[in-house]
Amino acid sequence: MKKIVLALAMVAMVGAVSAQGLSLGIKGGVNMSNLSGKEVKDSKMKLGFNVGMAVDYEFESNMAIQSGLYFIKKGAKLSSIKIDQKVGEIQLSGTVDKTVNAMYLQVPLHLAYKIDVSPEARLVLHAGPYAAYGIGGKISGKSTVKAPGNVPADKKAAVEAALKEINASTTGVKTFDKKMGYKPFDAGVGIGLGAEFGSFLVDLGWDMGLLNISRNKGVNVKNQNAYLSVGFKF
Repeated sequence: MKKIVLALAMVAMVGAVSAQGLSLGIKGGVNMSNLSGKEVKDSKMKLGFNVGMAVDYEFESNMAIQSGLYFIKKGAKLSSIKIDQKVGEIQLSGTVDKTVNAMYLQVPLHLAYKIDVSPEARLVLHAGPYAAYGIGGKISGKSTVKAPGNVPADKKAAVEAALKEINASTTGVKTFDKKMGYKPFDAGVGIGLGAEFGSFLVDLGWDMGLLNISRNKGVNVKNQNAYLSVGFKF
């Protein structure tokens, strides 16, 4: 359903291309993303990319509405996540390192103000919400979680099953897996500073996720993403 909403939003924007003040463009660039939350406090930023179609509706007052549809690769590098899990009376302990690769389709809706610097150059200040839906990616990494050496025979099967599940979460799990992955729907707010040189575009911005994308109870994880993109306006 969420994929359909994103698709309909883009169709509506493209269908309005003939409207006065509306222009389309293409943009692409690099981004540095991360996950925030106390459960991932040791996370590190991960390099990704963004590419997509830009939509700009400009009013006579130098105000504009900016939107589009973008494919964005986000993620994070999570190191030394402490695991303490009990299987009956048996304590499993250790750490897990993960690299999260997450691919999203994202639709921003920003209000922009354009400042004339010269006849061919303008600064663009913009801010507003975004909605995104995860469409792919994998989680990879390694685990040092283990059981003590004196596991009773009647507990070995349960302990081995628990260790197998922990290890499985670091070996090629789909990023948006319904059991061990993250929730696919995300939304937040963004702010940016751009420039227009005739038809050439440059944009620097920051997106902050407001929704918890973790599936685990009591765990709060949100997306963070900084980006630099260039483009061309038709």
